[in-house]
Amino acid sequence: MQRKITGPYDMARQNESFGGWVRPAGGDPHSIAMAFPVEGRHSAAGVILRQRGDTVTGEVSGPPEAFEQALAAVSLDEDGSGWAAVGERDPVIGELQRANAYLRPVLFHSPYEAACAFVIGHRMRITQQRALRARIAAAHGGAVEVGGQVLHAFPAPPVLRGLRELPGLDAEKMVRLHGIADAALAGRLDRARLRAMPAEEAIADVKRLRGVGDFFATGIVLRGAGRTDAVPAEGFTRAGIRRLYRLDADPTDAEMHRIAEPWRPYRMWCSVLVHADERNARRVGA
Repeated sequence: MQRKITGPYDMARQNESFGGWVRPAGGDPHSIAMAFPVEGRHSAAGVILRQRGDTVTGEVSGPPEAFEQALAAVSLDEDGSGWAAVGERDPVIGELQRANAYLRPVLFHSPYEAACAFVIGHRMRITQQRALRARIAAAHGGAVEVGGQVLHAFPAPPVLRGLRELPGLDAEKMVRLHGIADAALAGRLDRARLRAMPAEEAIADVKRLRGVGDFFATGIVLRGAGRTDAVPAEGFTRAGIRRLYRLDADPTDAEMHRIAEPWRPYRMWCSVLVHADERNARRVGA
């Protein structure tokens, strides 16, 4: 399988910036391997994506639709042909694009996995959360061989629904995870469904899940479903806009949307650049 990449893209830089992806045997920096439960199915898939110039190829172990799901996880399912032009309209974004090799958002494999990750990681450090999710995948997820290596996917919704307990998680988190599994099985967390809804409506719908408030719901919709043209209102993006655009105070929601207007139709992608730059500035200044 293969897909032409529209717009600038550097898979090696994506992995370097976000980390977490497994490299296939041989260590090619322009390739990544992943395993995940396939949306709408009760099975797992393994996918190796390789960039060769303006083309990405996929080696898939599992149903063929897993290729599209893997592309979505690295924002390669969207048309990026106008991505560079945003930086021509807004010099601040243009500088960030060039400094970060036109970085695009890396998403969860699905809104279902995003919801599980947020619930599992509540009140945990990110390193703890990732380690716990990896242990859950190894113990209960599907094992998939792809590219000569075995990867473990996070448990599919019916498997998660059948687990009564998991080491490291209390009873309330298990109840919340069961609710997420039920929602996924009912189709409420399908990426296509959440993308088709207005962002505010999708966030409100996801907030019906037990234990999911504004912050988690926004993350599930933006980082799980993926919304190329949305403006997250979280603190790092807001602080980054203040610093980069030399404002006297953190921008209001109205000011953020005014500044972000030239970013259309890639406001989420631009927000990721601003967020990443703000985090880096704080590390350098620490």
